[in-house]
Amino acid sequence: MSSSVKTNARNIPAAPFVADVVDYIGGEDAEVDSALKQFQEMAAKYRYMEISLLQKKKSLDVKIPDIKKTLAMVRHLDWVNSEGESEEPTKTLFELHDTLYAEAALDKTDVVYLWLGANTMLSYTIPEAISLLENKLQLAETSYANSNDDLEFIREQTTITDVNTARIWNFDVKRRRQKRETDDKE
Repeated sequence: MSSSVKTNARNIPAAPFVADVVDYIGGEDAEVDSALKQFQEMAAKYRYMEISLLQKKKSLDVKIPDIKKTLAMVRHLDWVNSEGESEEPTKTLFELHDTLYAEAALDKTDVVYLWLGANTMLSYTIPEAISLLENKLQLAETSYANSNDDLEFIREQTTITDVNTARIWNFDVKRRRQKRETDDKE
């Protein structure tokens, strides 16, 4: 059995490739049950990680556009404030729900309120809000890219695990068939 476990950048263990089944299971007459069980457990863990990463990626698919939309609005408010030509309030539409909008008149302000989640809203100056949103966007995009890389890695490891399982199973079937043929000749 393998003594050192290789991992990817985020410490997901790599599946060992079984080049020699006899050597891996510990000899020509060794039982294959423990090796098969090990690879079945590994495959189950990879499936669990894949499901978890797909859920995370789905969440980020919603979160990233929301962050971008919020950042664009805060940048627009910053631009309106820096323009300084008119004292008239800026008229805009804002989304109340998916298909419901309301008109608003915005006075110049240097403070915005951002939802942080868990029913929490905090006020930020516009530069602080831009910095926070840019940081959150960068983290979300990095997490999305890492999730894609991890999913690809897990799919490769799942394939290796399936190949190993098949090779060990086929070895056992072949060995039993040869034993049966030998017993039948005697």
